[in-house]
Amino acid sequence: MGERLVHSQGGGKLSAREIADNFSDLHPPLNAQQVHVEASRCLFCYDAPCVTACPTAIDIPKFIRQIATENVTGAAKTILSANIMGGTCARACPTEILCEEKCVLNTGELRPIEIGALQRRAVDHLMDTATVHPFVRAAPTGKTIGVIGAGPAGLACAHELALRGHNVTVYEAKPKAGGLNEYGLAAYKMADDFAAKEVEFILGIGGIDIKNGQALGRNFSLGDLQEKHGAVFIGIGVTNPRALGIEGEELDGVSNALDFIEAIRQAGDLSKLNPGNDVVIIGGGNTAIDAAVQAKRLGAENVTLAYRRGPSQMGATEWEQDLAATNGVVIKHWVSPLAILGEGRAQSVEFECMRLVDGVLTGSLDRLYVNADRVYKAVGQTLVSDDLTGLKIEHGKIVVDAYGLTSRPGVYAGGDCIKSGEDLTVQAVADGKKSAQAIHAMLEA
Repeated sequence: MGERLVHSQGGGKLSAREIADNFSDLHPPLNAQQVHVEASRCLFCYDAPCVTACPTAIDIPKFIRQIATENVTGAAKTILSANIMGGTCARACPTEILCEEKCVLNTGELRPIEIGALQRRAVDHLMDTATVHPFVRAAPTGKTIGVIGAGPAGLACAHELALRGHNVTVYEAKPKAGGLNEYGLAAYKMADDFAAKEVEFILGIGGIDIKNGQALGRNFSLGDLQEKHGAVFIGIGVTNPRALGIEGEELDGVSNALDFIEAIRQAGDLSKLNPGNDVVIIGGGNTAIDAAVQAKRLGAENVTLAYRRGPSQMGATEWEQDLAATNGVVIKHWVSPLAILGEGRAQSVEFECMRLVDGVLTGSLDRLYVNADRVYKAVGQTLVSDDLTGLKIEHGKIVVDAYGLTSRPGVYAGGDCIKSGEDLTVQAVADGKKSAQAIHAMLEA
């Protein structure tokens, strides 16, 4: 289907088939000829800037050369040895502001290599054809590690530790593993249940046991895990949605964008979901874009994304903003919500028009009213847990050293719950792997 929205052919409500088409793969994989052409364009740079732009430092020229020489399985091993979630990152990573932005072909006013698409080709090939896991565990060490959270950081940490011969128990609060890859990314980015397939692939190395329905502070404490395991890794993310703090936030029809996205990802029949007719999304990040585009693709007639600053300050990339516009989402910049209006349920949102005065975001007397029977909040999340005892926390993040070690001996952390870079799957994977290496060194000392 690509990036274009499928509208109702009859001019009314979208049919189940049209909705299914809307949620098919956003980026259909390259065919064999396209792969050959794209791989042959690479200059195979020495000290390639695309590699340094990747938080997991995948050897991009190497894997593209392997693809060009028809060693696709070898290319996949090159990718996965650096980033075990290379499949998700190929689909959802903002390559346009990471590796592809640094491609030297940009300097010659040519389009960059489609690194993400080539990465997907290699990883998908291996996952579809491999009969055994591509990596072999080291001899058993007899040591165990507890990992809290089966998101990208936790799974990357668990895989790296299992690879080194340790046994890992992952404690996950939700019914499924995968974290935001399973619950928080747009369905058209992770088509065909890819997140679950990737988790199964990761677990294929052995030595990893996931216990679902287990939450820190509710079912166990940090102290409990430290008594059971040689080390603990925390990858709990930031899961508490921020409130707007405005009148009407409690009205029916007002909810969190992540809850909306989760409902879409876990729905058996998308045609039974009702996104609303007049939808307002409040926020400016990728979650806001994912919610807005999916609302439109589910058949919402009017979808407005409201952000209090300008397009250059949005957390969502320019590509994501263009995707929203292409799908019929109206983006209103320089507006801040004052109140959600309605009798019992949302009917409209009152916004204050904003402007910069001497570089300071300042309100005005001008007001904007937008009809809304659904309001989805996407203004960020905060760290939440009933048990972070003994951990130093600053600015809503767990403080760690260069290796992910927290202020509590033997306890490491990574992913969105720490401040390490962009809140991206690829960064979480890098954090988890780095901490795993530090844990291994500590246990073997």
